[in-house]
Amino acid sequence: MRLLRVLATLLILGLLGLAGYAFFGDMAADPTEMRVPVELQLQDPDADTAVEPNAPVTAPAVPAAPDADAGAEEAGGTEAPPAGASDDID
Repeated sequence: MRLLRVLATLLILGLLGLAGYAFFGDMAADPTEMRVPVELQLQDPDADTAVEPNAPVTAPAVPAAPDADAGAEEAGGTEAPPAGASDDID
């Protein structure tokens, strides 16, 4: 009976510790910028074109990056920013 009381006490203390950690712990996610390309259909579709309202739309193909040893001069003279980089100046 004494062992059961010790286990129940440890279980309650563990749950209280977990609740305290969840409440007081630093569990906030770091804010990150996310950019997702969106394709809008602003024109009316043709009368003979069937439009499904929730049909999945595939994203346009991304052109392949030039070879690393080709040099920036052959690729247009500019380097592309790394993935996830922001174009914002500030």
